[in-house]
Amino acid sequence: MTLSPFKIAVPQRDLDDLAARLANTRWPDEIDGVGWGLGTPLGYLQDLVEYWRLRYDWRTHEERLNGFPGFMTNIDGADVHFLHARSPEPAATPLVLTHGWPGSLVEFLDVIGPLSDPRAYGGEPEDAFHVVVPSLPGFGFSGPTREAGWGADRIAGAWPVLMSRLGYERFGLHGGDWGAIVSREVGVRCPERVIGTHLTMLPSAVPRSEADLDGLTGAELARGEAALARARDFRTGELGYAMIQSTKPQTLAYGLTDSPAGQLGWLVEKFKSSSDSRDAPEDAIDRDDLLTNAMLYWLTGTANSSSRIYAAQGGAWAAEPPTSTVSSKPTVATGVAVFPKDTALPLRHLAERTENIVHWSIQDRGGHFPGLEVPDLLIEDLRTFFRPLRNPRVL
Repeated sequence: MTLSPFKIAVPQRDLDDLAARLANTRWPDEIDGVGWGLGTPLGYLQDLVEYWRLRYDWRTHEERLNGFPGFMTNIDGADVHFLHARSPEPAATPLVLTHGWPGSLVEFLDVIGPLSDPRAYGGEPEDAFHVVVPSLPGFGFSGPTREAGWGADRIAGAWPVLMSRLGYERFGLHGGDWGAIVSREVGVRCPERVIGTHLTMLPSAVPRSEADLDGLTGAELARGEAALARARDFRTGELGYAMIQSTKPQTLAYGLTDSPAGQLGWLVEKFKSSSDSRDAPEDAIDRDDLLTNAMLYWLTGTANSSSRIYAAQGGAWAAEPPTSTVSSKPTVATGVAVFPKDTALPLRHLAERTENIVHWSIQDRGGHFPGLEVPDLLIEDLRTFFRPLRNPRVL
């Protein structure tokens, strides 16, 4: 039941070791002219690694992370690190923001302030949230986990425990990627405690075949055809990382844990393919944010344990991404924000088969990481979704 204050304080020897490893990176060859077609390009990664080694300042970003109250608690045998920004507004709604892979709580650093203290950012005080941002077990300072089985279902059982320890009886949820799967699962398991669930990913609503487009016309049909093409491209050209992490994460982990350049190359390629970028991830996401995110994997040695979330969910990734381990349709009010450059685009008519949809927005920019790419749009959509749902009660 203990909630212990936690301040990030990375030993200087770890930073010195990182710098030495970056300076001594052994680089692979590359075929000319392939760009991002076979993965992270050599020249791009060499430039990013040199920036990481010589110009990136971890202490600045460590201070930024420590600018939000941090805590540690143990739930079901796993240490859980989280940020907890209580709003100055007494009627604020508790809200859990959950990241996915290859992300971290860095995804939400730009939204915590405006959500928890909207008055200070030119917003309305009635839109305030008490913001809780946990690191998934096995990720960052919530890792490494020491046993198997930390998949989305088990994590979904941990979040209500965390919120009870913080004194919140009812709360809202938001998530993308694994955070979306976890958030939905919490709503299925504990509907009496969840005010509403806001998602930016919904695998069950992604079209699989032309049959999923039956009955659509006009703009909806065009949107459905684009979503189906996107889903097929993802399954054939982008799913290899999940296949490896769901079946042989231990083998992958040796390279990622020993080489910071390898860890960075593995992560940053997904930021490029899944964001609203053009030539490089930095077109959509700040370079320092990309590196701070990578640091949370590198400094904590969690390449392996973070990958195991895929193995815990099952290995049939070529056939069907996971949705929920509970088959019943949730009664919790659900909102979905669709960002145009996301890896998979859900369709509302499919979502309504499995979810209690009360809010659906189609954004004009952004991708899989809206908190990093378009925080303004994410903040506004969260406010819009939760306004009619607010009825917070505190234990």
